[in-house]
Amino acid sequence: MSILEILALIIPAALYTAAPIIFTALGGVFSERSGVVNIGLEGLMLFGAFTGVITTLTIQDSVGAASPWVAILVAALASGIFSLLHAVASITLRADQTVSGVAINFLAAGLSLFLIKKIYGKGQTDFVDFRINKVDVPGLSDLPVIGDIFFSRIPYTSYIAILAAIVVWYVIYKTPFGLRLRSVGEHPMAADTMGINVTRMRYIGVILSGVFAGIGGAIYALSISGNFTGGTISGQGFLALASMIFGKWHPLGAMGAALFFGFAQSLSITGAQIPFLKDIPSVFLIIAPYVLTILALTGFVGRADAPKAIGIPYVKGKR
Repeated sequence: MSILEILALIIPAALYTAAPIIFTALGGVFSERSGVVNIGLEGLMLFGAFTGVITTLTIQDSVGAASPWVAILVAALASGIFSLLHAVASITLRADQTVSGVAINFLAAGLSLFLIKKIYGKGQTDFVDFRINKVDVPGLSDLPVIGDIFFSRIPYTSYIAILAAIVVWYVIYKTPFGLRLRSVGEHPMAADTMGINVTRMRYIGVILSGVFAGIGGAIYALSISGNFTGGTISGQGFLALASMIFGKWHPLGAMGAALFFGFAQSLSITGAQIPFLKDIPSVFLIIAPYVLTILALTGFVGRADAPKAIGIPYVKGKR
């Protein structure tokens, strides 16, 4: 097997698995850049996956092939609303943000399973009839060399995720909104003195984290798993959190880290077809992304400085 053939296996699989992580990591960037720790990305992603599958199953007979795309929008809205629980606890009630995020994870898992058993009478949903399928990009997939590597057997959501990272970078670093968001995460008192509503900006940051995590969860469920169970989202939200930290709270850095973790996850899918990996026990390829996560978070890739006011509730008039 040639290098190009190996790349044609690994890179499409990496882009395929990275898309949900990219969206969720971008959501984490919005929340933590505003100064609110969001450990609850896993739960928000899980709730998005649950909402996306339920919505698709509900409307697929009437909407057809468009149902997954409508479901992604509904999941974004639902997870955005669900994230308000974390926002109220962390910003208004000034609760410990880590504890609140962990509570969101448990609540999302318990609530989704409870509702599934109430609706379907079992611990999982049916499989959806319409999924977000892998496609060959017309015209581009026919290009020599790169066409088969970057534009074949990849769902459109992967390209949308990369485009979203570029848009988020522009919003955060090139617009007045982004400047205000970053200022309340770095020095909320100075931002308040300049007339910026710290509470409102932090609420917006947390809600956007829910919206993006909901999109990530729905994409995972509707492109990779095809249905929803209690184990549909099993660590992808934490991989997104690690990607955000690995990427140093920068949208493009988070995207790069998510692609890296997507590459690691793709090895468990494609490893059996690659000569120098097929003899490695599959369990080692499955745990590879999580081992890399530990290495990233223990500083293996260098120092990562978080926003200075992250995790600190803001009380007007107090330093």
